Amino acid sequence: MEPTDESFEALLRYMRDSRGFDFTGYKRTSLVRRVRHRMDHAGYDTFDQYLDVLQASSEEFSALFNTILINVSSFFRDPDAWDFVRTDVIPRLLAERGPDDPVRVWSAGCASGQEAYTLAILLAEALGPEAFRQRVKIYATDIDEGALTQARAASYDQKSVESVPPDLLSRYFEQLNGRYIFHKDLHRAVIFGRNDLVKDVPISRVDLLVCRNTLMYLNAEAQRNVLGRLHFALTAQGALFLGHAEMLLSHADGFTPLNLKHRVFRKAAGSHTGLERYDLAASMYDRHGDPPGLTTVRELAFRASPVAQLAVTGEDTVAMINQQAESIFGLSEDDIGRLLRDLEVSYRPVELHAYIEQAKVELRSARIPDVKWQRPGAETVWFEIHVNPLVDAENGLLGVSIVFFDVTATRALVDKVVQTNRQLEAAYEELQSTNEELQSTVEALQSTNEELQSTVEALQSTNDELDTINDTLRERSSELDHARTFLDSLVNSVHLGMVVVDREMRVVVWNRHCEDLWGLRSDETTDTVFTSLDMGLPLERIRPLIANAFVDSGQAGEVTVDAVNRRGRHTRIRVSCTAFRFAEGGVKGALLLMEELA
Repeated sequence: MEPTDESFEALLRYMRDSRGFDFTGYKRTSLVRRVRHRMDHAGYDTFDQYLDVLQASSEEFSALFNTILINVSSFFRDPDAWDFVRTDVIPRLLAERGPDDPVRVWSAGCASGQEAYTLAILLAEALGPEAFRQRVKIYATDIDEGALTQARAASYDQKSVESVPPDLLSRYFEQLNGRYIFHKDLHRAVIFGRNDLVKDVPISRVDLLVCRNTLMYLNAEAQRNVLGRLHFALTAQGALFLGHAEMLLSHADGFTPLNLKHRVFRKAAGSHTGLERYDLAASMYDRHGDPPGLTTVRELAFRASPVAQLAVTGEDTVAMINQQAESIFGLSEDDIGRLLRDLEVSYRPVELHAYIEQAKVELRSARIPDVKWQRPGAETVWFEIHVNPLVDAENGLLGVSIVFFDVTATRALVDKVVQTNRQLEAAYEELQSTNEELQSTVEALQSTNEELQSTVEALQSTNDELDTINDTLRERSSELDHARTFLDSLVNSVHLGMVVVDREMRVVVWNRHCEDLWGLRSDETTDTVFTSLDMGLPLERIRPLIANAFVDSGQAGEVTVDAVNRRGRHTRIRVSCTAFRFAEGGVKGALLLMEELA
């Protein structure tokens, strides 16, 4: 850490105010470590310097964002916990609902999608594929758009699916070009969208909420805020599944444990969180004071619109159809009140289900460009489709509007431009042929490099996650931390280089003066064999001193040697060595003191 945290807090505020990513609720220990990791990789020493770089480089911001967010995910992660979900949680959930009741599941912090598809597999196994498609919706959200893009593709390499049991792998995945693709029919029940747990509106009426290894990155205040939102999201007695390193340190009265070992909790009956303001169910309201006949005018205006348009309720029931939509898609007023999925327009000319669910979850519009529709016996028509959520004054969801803009004329102009470009490109075919051969070679090298980088990033992410768990354990051991801080301060206050090695010659203590002398940090030397360190101190004359310290007499020894310090300057070093004894007696190691002579 720098002498003051203000420069680091300024960096967090810039990320929040200018880029829309609020990490101010994250635990500072792990957050500083990850930012430092990226700064060291990019070659910057202070937070002020790095803030200047972030303000000028969007690429560096993306790299920092990916470093902070650990998108570690796998299928059936922690198999024992998932086995409890399969054998207890899901059967209990289904037994408490009717045979045709919908089942709503939320995977919060889904990363690249393995957790969401694990849920889909278990529910499909419990219900059967047909009932699963009819009843289940799995909402999978994350703050990282890049991770969501990977999740929507539902494509994984062989290493990623090693944890999937072979019988489930064969039933729920298809192999294509060496990759495993999750079954498309079941994929439609999984809706991915961006959601920031700290500040965005939670999904409501959720029967099972999976939020694993996400809360542990947040500080206590942010955890209380997020847990309140998760509590609101659950239905009465809905289940909450957390990560193995997470506990309900707040809102304990709002949840009762189903299995504490596997971190599965249930919403307590009659508990409240004070988040009723997020309730999207109370979205219908009455207008007062409208002039007589205004409703009729609105309906006639909607019906007469030259652009085809449908409106559906939050439960996917068709509420309105205008004349243009009736004419184009062969609909009628008899279709009002039917479920949209029962109408051909829901999947032709394009599958609308995923876009409608995205609009509901994210409460923002979706645009589907370049939709081609070839009607029998008619010319090809091109649409640009807009899917817009209909919300009330309280930001509650009323329904969804689907608008079909006919862009056939514009598309014809675009096609003409494309044709002209192709004619121009023909003149450069010979040059492009040579260039493509070079590019293919470069792409092959890049592909190999990307695979190596992916492996390194996965290892780094796993390592960072382990560090985070260790931080949590260290926070619960405050007395040990205070004692360690005192000892570190004592060791670093010695104005001599101080090293303690054990009987295997591994470094146990390496103080700050040693860092100044040899340019090696304590974390680079600890548990490393002392004689293997790459520094400018000749160790041949020091080994006898250490050997003498290990004998029963433990006599002190001293020697003066010529050395090269971390700045490359030749210097004289006086090294004294004595036995390092524990309180109960016996030589446990050797203590070396190094003094740089004038």
